[in-house]
Amino acid sequence: MDAGLLVLRLVVGLLIAGHGVQKVSFRLGGNGLAGGTEEFRRDGFRGGRLTALAAGTSQIGSGLFLAAGLLTPLAAMAAMGVMTVAGTVKRHKGLWVQNDGYEYPLVLVVVSAALALTGPGRWSVDRALGVTPWPAWLAVAAIVIGPASALLTRVVLHRSTTATEGTRYAQPAE
Repeated sequence: MDAGLLVLRLVVGLLIAGHGVQKVSFRLGGNGLAGGTEEFRRDGFRGGRLTALAAGTSQIGSGLFLAAGLLTPLAAMAAMGVMTVAGTVKRHKGLWVQNDGYEYPLVLVVVSAALALTGPGRWSVDRALGVTPWPAWLAVAAIVIGPASALLTRVVLHRSTTATEGTRYAQPAE
């Protein structure tokens, strides 16, 4: 079981972190912070650079913490948050990834939730620090707070379609 959790944490955590690296740099095929900023604007978000930077650093941090098995419930909560926002962006395209749907973000949310519930396993920083097993209430709170905070963020930072179309190119970079 511990080997399986290690593989799961490493693969999912590093993929989430890599996704964040793409948002804020030219590494791993990213378009730099300016490209990440434009992506968020196209997707109807306010905040420009700050939004792209917050999302990218959240993905990098949560992914690396998940991979290491460090503060696992909190890392899972952050990963669920950023990937829930990604799912809301793709929701109108349906479930399946071949149509640019929300399948992949949903899988990452569910795997992060499962890691919050199971814990990181024996081969983790949490175990080395002696802070595992985490209490079940903390895992449940992370599973609720991560997606809920993402949905709140989406509501707060989302622009109306009319405002998005009218100001997409007129906004100064933040």
